[in-house]
Amino acid sequence: MNIAMLSYHTCPLATLGGKDTGGMNVYVREVTRYLGRIGVHVDVFTRSQDEHVPHILHDLGYGNRVVHIPAGPEVPMSKKELANFIPAFAEGIQRFAAEKGIRYDVIHANYWMSGIAAEQLKQAWHVPVVQMFHTLGLMKNRIARSPEETEGEYRIDGERRVMQVADRIIAATLAEQSQLHFLYHAEDSRVRVIPPGVDTSHFYPIPMEEARESIGVPLDERMLLFVGRIEPLKGLDTLMRAIALLREQGVQCQAPHYLAVVGGDPSASGENLSAEMQRLQNLQKELGLDELVVFLGKRGQDTLPYYYSAADVLIMPSFYESFGMVALEAMACGTPVVASQVGGLAFLVQDGLTGFAVPDGDPLALSQKLTRLLTEPGLRNTLGQQAAQYARQYAWESIVERIMNVYREVLQTQSMVR
Repeated sequence: MNIAMLSYHTCPLATLGGKDTGGMNVYVREVTRYLGRIGVHVDVFTRSQDEHVPHILHDLGYGNRVVHIPAGPEVPMSKKELANFIPAFAEGIQRFAAEKGIRYDVIHANYWMSGIAAEQLKQAWHVPVVQMFHTLGLMKNRIARSPEETEGEYRIDGERRVMQVADRIIAATLAEQSQLHFLYHAEDSRVRVIPPGVDTSHFYPIPMEEARESIGVPLDERMLLFVGRIEPLKGLDTLMRAIALLREQGVQCQAPHYLAVVGGDPSASGENLSAEMQRLQNLQKELGLDELVVFLGKRGQDTLPYYYSAADVLIMPSFYESFGMVALEAMACGTPVVASQVGGLAFLVQDGLTGFAVPDGDPLALSQKLTRLLTEPGLRNTLGQQAAQYARQYAWESIVERIMNVYREVLQTQSMVR
């Protein structure tokens, strides 16, 4: 079986924590790797953003390729600009397939722009499309706190169009399935609920002292951890206000701690510094958290297990998460998670079992749960052990087999139609 995996706007090999890099990158990379293990050939197509990077890479192994397709200028661009070059991207994929003499059985598109490209390829190749959106524009607009945070109609229209094109849609949770149905009128018969997975051979509990020694973290202080893109919907400002409350309540004196933030580029300046990073750095000064919040910038996937295992708790104060892969990775490393009770996090984080669920945008509620984990080491250890055990059911081996069943299903349906 040959799969054309589309990831138009971001490459699965990119360093995590950047503006457009996160859970979707991990999803595309790991699904490709695990399909390769069972003998399925996958070519991952992504738009070339750097003319100096080879257009074909074999970094995912098993003969599977990451193919950088030139479509427009080979430089990073905004998503609105990227939408203009989707037809050229699809044409580039068609040329690659013709040159290599390869026929793909299924197109697996990730994010709505890849779905638009998949429509063009479906018409040319007459093969089925499996779509995963990862995030939904209408959901992001529901939680937007300013006009700048809202998604344009071009995206909403594009998502609605892809809903009609896809033969099957993979939803990460039952909540996302409901959102697809009520907001976009997607037919339930075409939706399959399959969560992302976790590589339990890479994310597993490392003794805290060994993890901390590896990344240079002192043993005598408690480390709180945030990992993710630096954007408003991640709710990092809520977490920073919770840290300020912990200090006011004397928890800092009782259990010395600090917050490590992995993601973004705090060393940038001027036009290169994102508006959200600037806002958060200003809030850091306003709240007097210069020594309590440390912005570490992006970190490679190889080092993340050390950060997760070194942390006393991982916090995801998001306003919206379609799933919450960072939470799953931390849990697999035996670290309890405190997360907003939104989207996929409401399903993933088991309150009182693998961590705690809190209302989004509520610094006080968040500070109360953090206080318990900072001052009750026995509770932290128990929740961490239960989190690691719970995460094992999301091992990629079983998740990819469920995705394979979707591929088989659409191929069988297509053969019956013919």
